[in-house]
Amino acid sequence: MDKTGSLTEYVPEAHEIIIEGQRRARITGVVDVESFHEEEAAILTEAGLLILSGTELKLTRLDPDSGQIIVDGRILSLEYEQPSPRRGLFGRIRG
Repeated sequence: MDKTGSLTEYVPEAHEIIIEGQRRARITGVVDVESFHEEEAAILTEAGLLILSGTELKLTRLDPDSGQIIVDGRILSLEYEQPSPRRGLFGRIRG
């Protein structure tokens, strides 16, 4: 939604997430894995940065050629991070 509360037309590139019984996530359209820990993974997809949270997370499969990964563990949440506007030096100093 935009600031007025209406849906904006955003159609991401081919990207899919399949959750299997809260124990496995199959994610396609993966561009990069920015970070991966037992409790959180930051995955850059064609639709944006995806934050996957859980417990005992393991990167079971990583196939850069097809852009697919499989994550096993207890999946608790998936959230897309909103891109932040790039700020110049003075914007970063001012906070």
